[in-house]
Amino acid sequence: MEEILALAKTLTGAPEGEEEALRLLCAAAEREVLDRGGPECPREVCLCAAAWLAAAGWLTGRAASDGGGSWKVGEVSLTSGGRAALEAAEGLRQQAWRLLAGAGRDPGFAFREVRG
Repeated sequence: MEEILALAKTLTGAPEGEEEALRLLCAAAEREVLDRGGPECPREVCLCAAAWLAAAGWLTGRAASDGGGSWKVGEVSLTSGGRAALEAAEGLRQQAWRLLAGAGRDPGFAFREVRG
């Protein structure tokens, strides 16, 4: 969990006062990634996907509370209104799910029993 938090802090540039909120987002993202990725998901993939999801959650929360402002996601700085942050957050979520789709269980696929 601490590795996910460190990655998410790097991605978001979250200030010290928001570390506890980011920690909770990381814990929730880790659980979601492990549920979707399964035990066969490589560790590095799970860490990156969870950090991206936590960063997306943090950006979404900031956009909702501020209605605008500036954020930094990796090397990209956003200084527009809440819409830009929401778009960046959605991009992070999509990247996390694409990464997981190739590494473990595909969250969009399920086996069903067919009786005949």
